[in-house]
Amino acid sequence: MSSELNVPMGSPAPGVSERAPDGGGMDYRDWVRRSYLELVSSNHHSQQALSWRKLYLSRAKLKASSRTSALLSGFAMVAMVEVQLEMQYSYPRVLLIAFSVCTTVLVAVHLFALLISTCILPNVEAVSNIHNLNSVSESPHERMHHYIELAWGFSTALGILLFLAEVVLLCWIKFLPIDSGGLKPNACTPSAATPTMPLPQNSGWQAALASTIIMVPVGVIFVVFTIHFYRSLVRHKTERHHQEIEELHKIKVQLDGHERGLQTV
Repeated sequence: MSSELNVPMGSPAPGVSERAPDGGGMDYRDWVRRSYLELVSSNHHSQQALSWRKLYLSRAKLKASSRTSALLSGFAMVAMVEVQLEMQYSYPRVLLIAFSVCTTVLVAVHLFALLISTCILPNVEAVSNIHNLNSVSESPHERMHHYIELAWGFSTALGILLFLAEVVLLCWIKFLPIDSGGLKPNACTPSAATPTMPLPQNSGWQAALASTIIMVPVGVIFVVFTIHFYRSLVRHKTERHHQEIEELHKIKVQLDGHERGLQTV
């Protein structure tokens, strides 16, 4: 029989120590168990931190959408109430209809975003003010995520585009009657033939056209920036998720290696 069979069952194998390399008085099994518990604990804390980040992000979006919607809807209402139409000027019917529809849709969109923010924000604020890590589950921001994103989109993307269109239509209504010959015929002289459309040479028509020429590139830049911003944000989140997956894979490989070493011992 070989001399290796004389080794007692409770003693470690020759050349292999059951103690951890750092000399902390812990064998491989305890070290693997401690590493697993630390991994589970860190994963639990990372999930809580992710939930709190989502809560703070939802609260910031709701606050921004409520402020923006209240401001822009107020401006739209003031523009509709305070605009002074020239009673002696025959406005194009399409222009008046477009201004009325744009103003109504603009106010409705912003008020809907303001309604969502007003209903959800107090519940999120009540949870965010509690200094307890486990209270994040009481917030409705996860379930109301689609409504929060809808309010954010209505307030920032669609609402601002409608406000730009509102500014253009308001410029046409204010500047079009200036130096134009499109006056309504007087009741005393029904036979007087007057033009109903402004001439392209008058200063009011040129001012309205200039505002439109300026606002069209601004709208295009706004759309391009919005698409680029959201694509960059999605790319950043995707890269962060890939990094977290790679870190978890590395930890799994390390734990699997230590388990194989323990089984070999």
